[in-house]
Amino acid sequence: MLSTDLGLTETQRDFRAMAAEFVDAEVVPHAREWDRREKVDPSIVRRLGELGFLGLMVGEEYGGVDADMLSYVLVTEELGRGDSAVRGIVSVSLGLVTKTIAAHGTEEQRREWLPRLVAGEALGCFALTEPGTGSDAGSLTTRAVRDGGDWVLDGSKIFITNGTWADVALTFARTEEGVTAFLVPTGSPGFTATEIHGKLGLRGQATAELAFEGVRVPDSARLGEPGRGMGIALGTLSRGRISVAAGAVGLAQAALDAAVRYAGEREQFGRPIASFQLVQELLADSAVDVQAARLLTRNVARMADLGAGPKEYATDASMAKYHASETAVRVSNNCLQVFGGYGYIDEYPMGKYLRDARVLTLYEGTSQVQKLIIGRDLTGVNAML
Repeated sequence: MLSTDLGLTETQRDFRAMAAEFVDAEVVPHAREWDRREKVDPSIVRRLGELGFLGLMVGEEYGGVDADMLSYVLVTEELGRGDSAVRGIVSVSLGLVTKTIAAHGTEEQRREWLPRLVAGEALGCFALTEPGTGSDAGSLTTRAVRDGGDWVLDGSKIFITNGTWADVALTFARTEEGVTAFLVPTGSPGFTATEIHGKLGLRGQATAELAFEGVRVPDSARLGEPGRGMGIALGTLSRGRISVAAGAVGLAQAALDAAVRYAGEREQFGRPIASFQLVQELLADSAVDVQAARLLTRNVARMADLGAGPKEYATDASMAKYHASETAVRVSNNCLQVFGGYGYIDEYPMGKYLRDARVLTLYEGTSQVQKLIIGRDLTGVNAML
């Protein structure tokens, strides 16, 4: 038993076991093919809904599943172990969109969107990043202007996960009052989504550029008060970083598991390479990194379960996201080394692990942004960018 498993409740273990069974049966056998053809099977969304993975921590009155943050982390780690592209569907639609509607939406908005989102009948995307504003989210240029009882949105977003699959885009736009959040149905006239191809990793995931050209939504589509959107976005990203960290742990664990198996099977100089000291060093370093990242991630999940809010655990979430994402890159690279030349071809999964890991250090706040957050908390001083 891993030391991190101590104290898990029976319910938490059940969630993890269900996720592991699903991943091994319905994700792992297809991950390489999805990566090759740059498209996850869309039917996976409905399966995620049927199993309750798109409704974790959402009220049962909306069709959700009663669960705590640690259970969500355990499920997300397993999804990351199977395929980061599948994990991203859940992290974004549930973690960034559904939970945000549950936390900040009106009852009308909850009734309109939550039952469909948790069932996998609809997906959400988180439309914050713009072509000219990545880490500098506060400088976004997409605008929303009042027109009678409506708002009219113009602008563009980029690198939006679920962008071409989503039914609702949680969109952040600049208004007279400041940044404001809106729930924009993707079928709205003037809204277009164009899929981005040729990505290094996460090839199976629907990543898109969004365009808003005179998109009109009623004031009832506004999420929260005008000018409060950036606060909503930052709180959402703090929660989202826990999910990314958990997925990174799962990916790193998958790479380590594959390398350990291969080292026991591959023979050189008349014996398994697992018997060579420097191979064991690569595996040992990787195992320590994975376990440390897992501990950091579960620690912040437990903070949330004990009642801490996004502002209170923001630094811990940044620590977990920073360490786990960098661990995923380091471990997948070390484990590819164990495979030697075979790790460089896609008959084996190591190349995909490394490619998928690399983006984890970039989205939902780069590693450099996480360091700034941690450093600011330690010193009380805003560092110069």
